Amino acid sequence: MVAGSVIFSRLKTLGVDYVFANSGTDFPPIIEGLAEAAASGVALPQAITIPHEHAAMGMAHGYYFLSGKAQAVILHTNVGLANGAIGALNAATDHVPMLLMSGRTPTVEKGRFGARTVPIGWGQEMRDQTALVREAAKWDYELRFPEQVSDMLDRGHAIANSTPKGPVYLSLPREVLSETIDASATAATPTIRPARVEASASDISQAAEWLVGARKPVIFVQRGAGDAEGFAALSQLADRFSIPVVHYWATQIGLPTSHPMWAGADPAPWLEDADVVLVIDALAPWMPEIHSPPAAAKVIHLGPNPLFSRFPVRNFRSDLSIATETSAGLVALAAAMEKLGDPDPAGREARARPLRTRLTEQRETEIAVARDEDGPRMTKAHVAWCLSEALKAHEATVLSELGCPLAPMTLDHPQAWYQEPHSGGLGWSLPCAMGMKLARPDRLVVATLGDGSYMFANPVACHQIMEAYDIPVLILILNNAEWGAVRQSVTMMYPEGYAAKANQMPLTGLSPSPDFTKIAEASNAWGRKVTERADLPAALEAAVTEVMQNKRTALLDIRVA
Repeated sequence: MVAGSVIFSRLKTLGVDYVFANSGTDFPPIIEGLAEAAASGVALPQAITIPHEHAAMGMAHGYYFLSGKAQAVILHTNVGLANGAIGALNAATDHVPMLLMSGRTPTVEKGRFGARTVPIGWGQEMRDQTALVREAAKWDYELRFPEQVSDMLDRGHAIANSTPKGPVYLSLPREVLSETIDASATAATPTIRPARVEASASDISQAAEWLVGARKPVIFVQRGAGDAEGFAALSQLADRFSIPVVHYWATQIGLPTSHPMWAGADPAPWLEDADVVLVIDALAPWMPEIHSPPAAAKVIHLGPNPLFSRFPVRNFRSDLSIATETSAGLVALAAAMEKLGDPDPAGREARARPLRTRLTEQRETEIAVARDEDGPRMTKAHVAWCLSEALKAHEATVLSELGCPLAPMTLDHPQAWYQEPHSGGLGWSLPCAMGMKLARPDRLVVATLGDGSYMFANPVACHQIMEAYDIPVLILILNNAEWGAVRQSVTMMYPEGYAAKANQMPLTGLSPSPDFTKIAEASNAWGRKVTERADLPAALEAAVTEVMQNKRTALLDIRVA
């Protein structure tokens, strides 16, 4: 068989469902191999033609989030890999495993099958192509011989799925893929299993003792609770022991927003007098310039990489660092705390009553502010509340990339909410939503994003993919015709500065705003503009109907303050 064909058959053996590919002149042996394997009746993952690499990376990211299965992406030499580098950074930051591959321009100019045949073979050669993604990859390799294909895919897949998970990279030279091999001796099952890190019983016991004995414990969640079991375990222990759970800059939720211990996003009122702090898989649980735990407090960090070793500077104090898959660690911790019991149930209940009242009032205030606003133009918070109301009859997943804020939304399951990775690679949420919908066709998936983020997503490419592969997603563009996050950052640093006082802040404006509905309509999607607050509920209802009943992508361009 052509070596290129073994790639797809081996990926199928590894459990990969989709290969998101953007092809180029390095792909002839891959395409020939794909056709050869299909003609031979070999079971293969579905190859998805992706017109922009950023979409391929985002779709693999989203597919993993809702399926738990690492997918494959194949890109075109150095230029395609460069376009995919932002997605690799996002995946690495979010601990998302994926098999990232790209062709490598032929090394030889003549005399070997697969040698250079077009001028770009010279223009796309690099001394170190892998350098484009090495910072984001857990492991990388350049294929040397065709018989290595299965072994290297097995190794890469196992490393990507080992704790902590993340992307790996394999370079595919065209000459190597052009050779033929005897694939009959290839192992029928994966030859390498991922390594899973589990917390030690002594560490879990120590954490449980500290939390159960604390008078003012607090939990910080940023990337959720791992899965449904972790979500249930965290919900249980927070309720049982009356521990507030703070979601500072959360990218996923760790318990329902309606949970009695949901403490919002502000670390300040909970951290300043805490005696035990549990940090769950949080890259930056609070802002050191502003917040700091008391010197006497015990601080526990728990997660797949509790010290986040990939990031050079991260100096949050940790008195107990527990390396574990998040869900398994939380399940073990909840069981250990329950086994210990409550040494002071009367005292805890006395402390819990005002705490629950305080948290309930805080939650009700956040909702009321968003629901009852009456300014001249809608805020993002109001759009978020309206969306939350529109989703009550559906099991939905909402993504926010500078889109709908979390605070006023009612969300009750572990796959209900995803915010952009802290790496900040914009254009993430729309293709990520597309990958999610591919994994769960029955689910309502909603991508909410700013107008700038929508433009970063290469929307023409994304809409083409959605139409071509029947991937209907609900898209909400919260359009303020500017880089709102940049404006906010400037005013935080220079609240009384010249830029804050300027009629037009430099380098933030995005006016005139394009008619985004026409981009959607060009690929047979349903699009509407919403400028008036009173029109939003009906527009949301119509958009949901388009997606769930008519199986058609729907886009709302919503003008916000």
